[in-house]
Amino acid sequence: MIKNAEKAKIKFFFGAPSCVPATSFESTGSVIDPEDIEFLFKRFDLKFLSEMMNYPGVISKNKNILDKLEIAKKYNKKIDGHAPGLKGDELDLYLEEGIDTDHECSSYDEALEKIKKGMTIQIREGSAAKNFFALSKLIDQYPDKVLLCSDDLHPDDLVKGHINILIQYGIKENLDLFNLLKTATFNPIKHYNLNVGLLRARDPADFIVVENLEDFVIKQTYINGELVYQKDKKLIRVFEKNRPNKFNARKIIPEDLFVPDKNTRIKVINVCDGTLITTCSYTTLPTLDGFLQTEIDNDILKITVVNRYERTHPAVAFIHNFGLKSGAIASSIAHDSHNIIAVGTDDNALCNCINWIIEHKGGISVFDGNRTEGIPLPIAGIMSDNPAEWVAEKYNKLNSITRDMGCKFSAPFMTLSFMSLLVIPELKLSDKGLFDSKNFEFTSLYINNSKSE
Repeated sequence: MIKNAEKAKIKFFFGAPSCVPATSFESTGSVIDPEDIEFLFKRFDLKFLSEMMNYPGVISKNKNILDKLEIAKKYNKKIDGHAPGLKGDELDLYLEEGIDTDHECSSYDEALEKIKKGMTIQIREGSAAKNFFALSKLIDQYPDKVLLCSDDLHPDDLVKGHINILIQYGIKENLDLFNLLKTATFNPIKHYNLNVGLLRARDPADFIVVENLEDFVIKQTYINGELVYQKDKKLIRVFEKNRPNKFNARKIIPEDLFVPDKNTRIKVINVCDGTLITTCSYTTLPTLDGFLQTEIDNDILKITVVNRYERTHPAVAFIHNFGLKSGAIASSIAHDSHNIIAVGTDDNALCNCINWIIEHKGGISVFDGNRTEGIPLPIAGIMSDNPAEWVAEKYNKLNSITRDMGCKFSAPFMTLSFMSLLVIPELKLSDKGLFDSKNFEFTSLYINNSKSE
């Protein structure tokens, strides 16, 4: 990606991944250790250590985590954080290690505590997690301590805009225009020491031209003094690229997804639109031939994660509030190890979706009861090499089919992708089993076998 970006006229700035894998509780395609991070900083002009998601590892002084942090400090690089809901003494321990940003704040009070303790807050507006309006007043209150962030913005939203959309939001909120522009331009350039011009003498000529400062519609974009965008027309060449991928999953059959009835209540993942945080509830489910069944009328569906790197048995649990009345959806975009994750009303539908992705070695798919449709993702199983507009059109179609099947989420595939992100509370699913993100340990699906019960 770095070598490909060097051919482009756009200025890309990369960070070294701090958490590959994000935890040891899931299967992943690779490991990036402290020596790899040091190599990346030495070999390439990387600007920061990417988000430190394993905050329990930081707080507990895990040696591997601390070694990575020390390498970033050695090269005088910024360290991005990822600490949803962290506060008080635990936040203090996290900050002691030099982590100075966070993009996971969902409430004003959380962000305010972090700012007062020295952090810079990245106000995140993605497809599933939308925090701008909850945090926007911080921009005028602490204009030096806020950045804007488009994290996990899916293609149908991305083609509409990203940071420029947040500027438009802020103008409508009557925020100070120059504070807004500062969060989008000056602050990130200074924070990460980026080689981007600031309209000073002898600076690179990097700037945009807008129609007016009320609507903030962009007319032109210049990079190093060269016009690269004008009135919806991109003036950038497309280069040949490689398609690295690691996809060894085997196709599954319905029996692989059967969950035995143990005559007890089970734990259920509760998901809500607009947030990545889940909760845990308890229920009993109907059975058939000794196996637990979904309960569509009560919106309790089956969720599964299939290891894409090795041929192992799928992990299966149940999820509430996804809304599907028929069919299934699946994706190999499943943070952070990107195994295959799927939610569905029945085992046959789940198999159709999952096997489509396995056949294409990555993708997003929908089975509506009659047919399977999807978007192949041949680059690492998570990226397309088609134009963004093509991907957005296909993605909109899949969203439309999903909503016709009953799901009313604003970003169903984005929400799905986070159901395996173990570092965000409360209950998630990895390819190795159900995971309690509050206590940072595996937990039984069944109540009577649970350590916590």
